[in-house]
Amino acid sequence: MNTKTAQDLSPHRHISFTAHYTGYIWYLLGISHERLATSKGKQLATLLHPFETLAEKFVGHSVRSTLKLRHRLIDQRLEQLIAQHPNIQIIEIAAGLSPRGWRFRQKYSGINYIEVDLPVMAATKSEALMPIEPDAKVYGCDIFSDQFQQILRQDLDPTRPIVVLSEGLINYFSKDLIGQLSQILSTAFKQFPQGYFISDLYPEPTHRLAKVIWHSSKLLKFLSKSEFQFYFISPQEAANFFKGHGFKTAHIRQASNYEHPEEQNHLGDIVWIVDAQV
Repeated sequence: MNTKTAQDLSPHRHISFTAHYTGYIWYLLGISHERLATSKGKQLATLLHPFETLAEKFVGHSVRSTLKLRHRLIDQRLEQLIAQHPNIQIIEIAAGLSPRGWRFRQKYSGINYIEVDLPVMAATKSEALMPIEPDAKVYGCDIFSDQFQQILRQDLDPTRPIVVLSEGLINYFSKDLIGQLSQILSTAFKQFPQGYFISDLYPEPTHRLAKVIWHSSKLLKFLSKSEFQFYFISPQEAANFFKGHGFKTAHIRQASNYEHPEEQNHLGDIVWIVDAQV
């Protein structure tokens, strides 16, 4: 008998493939807990380690160094928002095996930090956190479903600001789906005093890593059965896209000039940070 639910069969379910790899890399980098490091992630990290080491030696960057960079930049922006709004509510979508929720709940006692992923990955995350954080809020649903809308309406205080985070997610979506997600969030944010969307975004590569990234994207597409695509050539183009899908303001933060997101030229960074607000 087939017991899979409609959400188990979400068209976005394959994206969680990469959660095991990134989860183990965060553990190796010393920013995660061993409970969030899986055997599958270890196998993938071991397989790719020689290629990563060569890339770091001869190119100066690798997938794992990029993972560390984007994680640090998102953390930095989240810290700024918590300092600005101490009562802010946080939802991390497609949270996978990210250690961010665990770390921030440890650092900020009483913070309302909700993690969301597809049911199978959410169950894996909940099981992993149980011995170290049994009260963690980890929900299993598709972010394009009514169930996610219910979380936004019923599990949050409408009198407090909200920030939704995503990491390693939106480049797996088509451009139409990115727009749909933006519209869902920007519409939901209107019930809160302030609403922020923070996400990494991989732009069209313009640097010497271009071929490496393109080949990596093809490999990820094959392994995860997902489309990993680059859509934006300039920060202004990306900012206009998010403003065109419901956000009042949208800034694109580049690592090379992170504190000045008004920079309109592509500075050659591998990954950008989207900072959009309603």
